[in-house]
Amino acid sequence: MTDLVHSPALTELSAAETRLAGVLARPKWIALGCIAALTACGWLALGFLAAQAGGFAALCRPLHGGGFGEFALALPIWTAMTLAMMLPTAGPMILTYAEIADTAARKRETVVSPLVLAAGYVAVWLGFAIVATTLQIVLPSGYLAADPAGALISGALFVAAGLYQFSPLKRSCLTLCQRPFPFFFANWTTETTGVFRLGLRQGVYCLGCCAAMMLLMFATGVMNVIWMAMLGIVMTIEKLSTTTRFTHVVGVVLVGIGVGFIGSGLL
Repeated sequence: MTDLVHSPALTELSAAETRLAGVLARPKWIALGCIAALTACGWLALGFLAAQAGGFAALCRPLHGGGFGEFALALPIWTAMTLAMMLPTAGPMILTYAEIADTAARKRETVVSPLVLAAGYVAVWLGFAIVATTLQIVLPSGYLAADPAGALISGALFVAAGLYQFSPLKRSCLTLCQRPFPFFFANWTTETTGVFRLGLRQGVYCLGCCAAMMLLMFATGVMNVIWMAMLGIVMTIEKLSTTTRFTHVVGVVLVGIGVGFIGSGLL
């Protein structure tokens, strides 16, 4: 990337064009653009799907009968939700890689684009989208809390997600997501396939950190935009925090909501 900026082919550019070329050659700016563009694509896709289906409520209707048709309808929904909700939470990880790559690029060392890292991360969550789509098809209703029995199951999901916030696995995955620098420092590579694998590994850590909360969409309605925004914000704040205090507070709140669901199902 940096070799391009210093290429003789660019010597005829104006000062402004040269500065623009330098900016575009910086991995950090590519990373920021990657996060913003893909997140925007996720939200735009959700809006398009809602318009095609006659509104968000239509997308929450039950899918019956299974089969490829229902799967093909639900998979874009989960894919768009994954991009919209999870890419912002990957910001610290992608930017940390970009800052390291930026330092290397300034020294005119070989670096791999953050887009490759993001691709590995997204691949993991696309796998999650496929699994979630399958679960949505086999559920008896569009979302669990549609009846008293479903409210009990939804409550159990919230309680389980809340308790998971206190688990060692959650703490371990969250720590790796909050502090990606040691991971990149210990596993740095200039191979494209190697960087893609780093993205895969970070995606797995993020999955271990956030999958329980993502599954709460089954309790609140798959296309419940308010819950999507709230959970996305919560997961992003978790990644930006440096302690587990916020995570534990969220756990208590989720358990409380779960108890409320269970209580409504018993009444």
